[in-house]
Order: sequence, then C-alpha cells, then structure tokens
Amino acid sequence: MIGKFKLEIVTPNRLVLKEEDVDEFSAPGIEGYFTALPGHTPYLVLLSEGKMSYRKGKEWHYMTVLNGYAEVLPDHITVLAEKSEKADEIDIERAQEAKKRAEERIKDIQQSEVDFERARAALARAILRLDVSKNRRMN
Repeated sequence: MIGKFKLEIVTPNRLVLKEEDVDEFSAPGIEGYFTALPGHTPYLVLLSEGKMSYRKGKEWHYMTVLNGYAEVLPDHITVLAEKSEKADEIDIERAQEAKKRAEERIKDIQQSEVDFERARAALARAILRLDVSKNRRMN
C-alpha cells in the first residue's frame, strides 16, 4: 500500500515484531531519537538503549530496545536489536524488583567503578522497562 511500510524487529533469540501498513516509526539512535515515515531516504542507524514506537493509523505501539541497528528503506524498516520487548510483554513486578535491587546496589557501592557502571546500567534498563510498560494495551 502506498504511504505505508513494513516493520520487522528481530533479536538473536526471536522475531519480536512483523507488521504491515505502518505509518510512522521512532527509535533511539546513538545521536538521538529519529523518526521515519514511508518513502524515507535509505539509511542505516546505530541504535542505543531506549523506547521505540510505531504508529498504525491512530494507534501507537511501544517497546524497548537495547542497542542494535535499524535499516530504513522507503517501504521497509528492519531493526536488528540485542534485546527488545513489547510493552505488553514486560513483567512489571520483575522490573520493579530489578529497579529496587539496582538502587540498593548503587547506594552500597564502595568497591569499583565496574560495579557502579553495572548497577547504573541495570537501573536504566529497569526504568526503561517500567516506562514502556505504562503504554501497554489493556485487552
């Protein structure tokens, strides 16, 4: 269909999403968020950690992405991500527990920068997952 594109999101473990008739896509590139529309000039983007979203009609859908690449073509976008999950796949209790554990680790860190960086990264992932989970669709 003219004015729409296909969207595929793949991780090493699974096909996360395969959608037709997508109107708009946004994701976190390493230089900031970008948006692609149908007919966009082809390019390749290195992704960072953050929230991805796409629109079909008036409905927005959200998911996490933890690093990877996005290939943008005029009629197709392919995301190859280290990790990704849709908003309705996120276990909110588990994400809240991970956030709490990371916050505790950060408070108690006196060992090394490596421990702090790992705890900071875990906290950032937990916060991202909780943020994206707020956008889950209720069935």
